[in-house]
Amino acid sequence: MIRVMLVDDHALVRMGFRMLLADSQIEVVAEVDTGEQACADYPRVQPDVVVMDLSMPGMGGLEAVRRIVAQDAKARILALSAHEDTAHPQRVLRAGALGYLTKRSAPEALIAAVTAVSRHETYVDAHTARALAMAQVKGETSPAQMLSEREFSVFLQLARGQSVAQIAENLKLSPSTVGTHLYHVKQKLGASNQSELTLVALQWGLLQV
Repeated sequence: MIRVMLVDDHALVRMGFRMLLADSQIEVVAEVDTGEQACADYPRVQPDVVVMDLSMPGMGGLEAVRRIVAQDAKARILALSAHEDTAHPQRVLRAGALGYLTKRSAPEALIAAVTAVSRHETYVDAHTARALAMAQVKGETSPAQMLSEREFSVFLQLARGQSVAQIAENLKLSPSTVGTHLYHVKQKLGASNQSELTLVALQWGLLQV
């Protein structure tokens, strides 16, 4: 029996995943709706696999992946996302996730992904794998590739309309540090304000609409 922690801010989504996984003898031992709660509960629950949604209020899934891997280098995390860009899978796999699955994937893909990640195997759904391969072949790069890992996290939160104070709270950084990251993000992306950052994120499929 594979023990899973579900991290998603939508209760209906968690219920659907729980029912789907139960049919395949995979037990959901914990459900949480924020990255913060996932980080807090992980040491106690010690799941075999964490299924982590990336778009959630607060710190979000990408930051939660980083923090869980920092406390347990052997953590097995499957990132789940509605995003179909190439920046998100690249970033979250670099952060330590073993798998990446888009929410448009077939139900059986979730079973296959959880099973593979539980075995410490890498899993990327076929659609995302093709997109990553084609981007590499064509030499396409998102503007986000110019950003450091921390800058990328700040950029996404800014693009979603979060204030500097909110980002500082979410990422446990000082407002001045967030301000410094914001300056570098604007310089690298050639943006002069938050609205332009949001437009860049939308153009490159980094935000859900």
